[in-house]
Amino acid sequence: MSKSGDHQPVVPASQSLPELTIPVLILGVVLSIVLGAANTYLGLFAGMTVSASIPAAVIAMAALKPLKGNILQNNAVQTAASAGESLAAGIIFTMPALVMMDAWDTFNYLETTLIAVFGGFLGVLFTIPLRRALITGGELQFPEGVATAEVLKVGQSGKGGIKLIGIGAAIGSLFKFGSGSGLALWHETAAAAANFKGAIWYAGTNLSPALVGVGYIVKLNIAIVVVMGGVLNWYIVIPLLSELADKEAIAIKLAEIHRTTPDAFSSQALAGEIWSGKTAINGTGTRFLGVGAMLVGGLFAVIKLRDSLVSGIKTSLEAYKNKDNGAEVPRTERDTPMNLVLISSLLMLIPLFFLFHYFTDRIGISILMSFFVLVFGFLFSAVAAYMAGLVGSSHNPISGVTICTILLSALIMFLMKMDAQAGPVAAILIGAVVCCAAALGGDNMQDLKAGHLVGSTPFKLQIMQLLGVLAAAMVLAPILNMLHEAYVIGSSKLSAPQGTLMSYVAKGPYEGLPWTLVFIGAIFAVMAILIDKVLEQSNATFRVPVLALAVGIYLPLELTVPILIGGILHSLITRKSTDEQKGLLLAAGIITGEALLGILLAVPIAITKQKDFFSMGDSLKGLHQTVSPQLIGLVLLTVVCYFFYKVCTKTNE
Repeated sequence: MSKSGDHQPVVPASQSLPELTIPVLILGVVLSIVLGAANTYLGLFAGMTVSASIPAAVIAMAALKPLKGNILQNNAVQTAASAGESLAAGIIFTMPALVMMDAWDTFNYLETTLIAVFGGFLGVLFTIPLRRALITGGELQFPEGVATAEVLKVGQSGKGGIKLIGIGAAIGSLFKFGSGSGLALWHETAAAAANFKGAIWYAGTNLSPALVGVGYIVKLNIAIVVVMGGVLNWYIVIPLLSELADKEAIAIKLAEIHRTTPDAFSSQALAGEIWSGKTAINGTGTRFLGVGAMLVGGLFAVIKLRDSLVSGIKTSLEAYKNKDNGAEVPRTERDTPMNLVLISSLLMLIPLFFLFHYFTDRIGISILMSFFVLVFGFLFSAVAAYMAGLVGSSHNPISGVTICTILLSALIMFLMKMDAQAGPVAAILIGAVVCCAAALGGDNMQDLKAGHLVGSTPFKLQIMQLLGVLAAAMVLAPILNMLHEAYVIGSSKLSAPQGTLMSYVAKGPYEGLPWTLVFIGAIFAVMAILIDKVLEQSNATFRVPVLALAVGIYLPLELTVPILIGGILHSLITRKSTDEQKGLLLAAGIITGEALLGILLAVPIAITKQKDFFSMGDSLKGLHQTVSPQLIGLVLLTVVCYFFYKVCTKTNE
């Protein structure tokens, strides 16, 4: 792949087209609110959100077509919309912890909104120097940004490629509708576990064509490294730890929570508990290996990027100076002036200081919290942006970097003698702002990559990012309160898995964490860095990016398997065909279809408060007694992969 600077955008710098028109601003605000609201429910329900960039681009093209909207306007709309979705992730991964810790009874509107606004704004501002460092002068792929750009290009040209996107969208949407989130004709995962001589062995895969599409886009090397992390955790650490763990005690704790008997829990459930550590966090929680790896990998990534980051900031400052001197900066390289970025970033710490002081009533602690927000916010925005370029924003470990932030913050609050109630709350507040910043940093870099490819004006996209943050922030607290009133966030009806984990982490220094696992994860990261260095010096084509390995360690194994399948598909297809465009368009369409349906399915569920709103219920019992719903999903995913391969290699046969 050539460097980003070698590309020719769809709209060259010498050409100016309308970008920020009234219809664009209105549509951007509406989509930011709608997609942010839908993803709020999904995140609380499933612990993850759906990337909105590609779906928003498709909606923008359809909505602006009667107004003769151009490709830059379509990209501006999806930029605002994806900002709303990202902000929702930042809030729902952290703020529910305050309710679960009984610090709040409801989500206070002013405090929740201010944290969302300032955290999101900081994330946008931090991406401005990162754009030059990672996109203009970098070689990262930014898979979803590339896919979004391809969708926009096809929509603009009106050529036959739109058919591939349409076919992919149909596959993705139908698959999502038929799965457990919709009609429940088949399961969303296929998994099994067994207890062999005291050790638990687990195997599973998510049955998502969209994840296969992501794997195709990130290619085989990254896909292999991500799965290597999963294999390390699930086939080495978990079997070993399960052999040593008191599985009977874990089953008893699970039985108490779910009000059933210990023998009701299978080996698969126990494996999941040993990975998550939700009920026995002092003894288990192997996902904390990923936390340790991310701590080391994140610091290493920032150190490795230091020259590029400094260069990006210097280039931005020089561009601002050249503007004052009358020198012409190309339209496609015009960022928000760097002096304005720096001043705005520092000014935002003032209201955050007063907000923190309102909670802590200690000036020194409030100043320290504001300092942490600045340092951790930029650090982890850089990490999230880098990971977005590496594996995409949908599977960016935002919750992982948030865990790191909350863990370090809580530890420092503990050392500063804050009590067991105020210390965890302070850590969650810091983590919430940083999580919003990192979520925006990762997702918006994809949007800026798409803008770089199509020829958008960067500072206009940055305006749309800020607009999207502001629009979504205004409605998040009422939506959270509505859902809390209907379901009770943290209950079995709306478990908020990420918020639950953050509450454990915030209380960790006071109540205990698996520090040994965190330390071992850090050792794994150091080993990966050393191995990658050796591979680099030997000019090997295969590399081991440490953060990709950390992602694999942290994620459930079933999420990494379809990514590997997609990487293998890419390798097989490119061996038979030199044209990657077909696969890219088909993958983009599949991601679009599944994401759109995931969002649309959330709306009636949230309105009716029925999780099984679409499920066919008892009418499927006969079918599932005859054929396993997991087997149905596996067969159908295999058919999709075969179809993907045949379509992409058809002209070469």
